[in-house]
Amino acid sequence: MNIREFQNMMRKIYFHRDSKRGATGTYEWLVEEVEELGEALKEKNTKAIEGEFADVLAWLTSLANVTDIDLESAATRKYDDKCPKCRQVPCNCST
Repeated sequence: MNIREFQNMMRKIYFHRDSKRGATGTYEWLVEEVEELGEALKEKNTKAIEGEFADVLAWLTSLANVTDIDLESAATRKYDDKCPKCRQVPCNCST
């Protein structure tokens, strides 16, 4: 499954709820999931880490749907096989 297929799947499953919540509410859920990922990383709980990565991806995709952004196109435009800042592979930025 590619990013666009995943985004379409998330739209079919959740868009009716996410659109009612709006961008701000959906963003708040995303932030909560990122915090939960951070906690799982601190605990070094592989099963929880995997689940939280999936949740973060799902909420990021839902936010893209609510704001009408094609996540795959946006990502590939910015990261077109090289670092967007230094344009090198691998990245040669100082930070």
